[in-house]
Amino acid sequence: MNRAGAYVNNITGNATYQSFRPAPLPPESLELNSDSVQLLIEANRELAKLNTAASLIPSTDLFVSMYVRKEALMTSQIEGTQCTLDDILDPDMDTNVNLDVGDVVNYVNAAQYAIIRMQELPLCNRLLRETHAILMAGVRGQEKNPGEFRRSQNWIGPAGCTLKDARYIPPNVEDMNEAMPALEKYMNEDKRYDALVRVALIHYQFETIHPFLDGNGRIGRLLILLYLMEQQLLRKPVIYVSYFLKKNQVEYYDRIAEVRRSGNYEQWVHFFLEAVRAAAVDAMDSIQKLSKLHDRNLAILPPSKRKIDHVHRLFDYLEQHPIIDIKKTAQALDVSYNTAASAVQKLVDLDILHETTNAARNRIFAYQEYLDVLRKDT
Repeated sequence: MNRAGAYVNNITGNATYQSFRPAPLPPESLELNSDSVQLLIEANRELAKLNTAASLIPSTDLFVSMYVRKEALMTSQIEGTQCTLDDILDPDMDTNVNLDVGDVVNYVNAAQYAIIRMQELPLCNRLLRETHAILMAGVRGQEKNPGEFRRSQNWIGPAGCTLKDARYIPPNVEDMNEAMPALEKYMNEDKRYDALVRVALIHYQFETIHPFLDGNGRIGRLLILLYLMEQQLLRKPVIYVSYFLKKNQVEYYDRIAEVRRSGNYEQWVHFFLEAVRAAAVDAMDSIQKLSKLHDRNLAILPPSKRKIDHVHRLFDYLEQHPIIDIKKTAQALDVSYNTAASAVQKLVDLDILHETTNAARNRIFAYQEYLDVLRKDT
């Protein structure tokens, strides 16, 4: 036993196993060293800069939709999803039966749902369960009680491993049913420590409790974003912390495990603050590049001579859908095929759009410079 919790025996005889019973948050006497305090200051500063920048850029919602998709891709890749950014932006995605793409699309829908729902609900277990139901709808894991906390023991380990071979066994159901209300209370009532330290502890605790049969990692990382927004450190979901966690995936899991092993929360908090700082810097860099690209290309568009300018409308559409085909674009913009084709050709002539197929029919076009910024680290 240590300050993070203790392993407890379950069942007797040959079937006995030990699950982890976490201590409630916050840990006693959390002491950050000078390096961690400096990191905390820097992470808060970078987050504040990002928050300001995100509110000042034109077409904020266009950028937001792409940021949510990038975080969706990163967080799903951590779980082993084999999928690229181009896959989830494919205009034929609705006819694509790729389950990996479905995982990412569901995350986007779950994140958007949770952000809107937070206008009515606090950050609570009900919200997490509702979000989980959307995350798991119609994809792998849909048979594992979407939207419900587990009613049986789960475990973590290599594919196909048994309870006896597990790398980690989360709390048994009884302990989990005590731990989740305690976590909910901590999220909403306890203000000790800086908000970034609190969210580090919250993410660790959620991952340790593992309250769902599947999808815990993705919900746990979404919880980071939701808490940052709930605490008003971010007004828009323009950070992808999974970018850093994916790059340092082995260390990410090892540091969470170290808290359970030794009760050393401090080393985990330090790592988490590094993740937030790096993610904020990276997101800021992307916003600046996308804003410059937006302004530069907007300046070379032909001046509008009509009340409804289809070239400008297509350009706006591209920043949410940087890979397009003409037929679906015409439907989305509610114009004729020929009108959409003419607008696409104008953007090709201006070197904004590039055709990525060599086909007479079903041609695909990409906003390559925009995609190059977003593809980084995916």
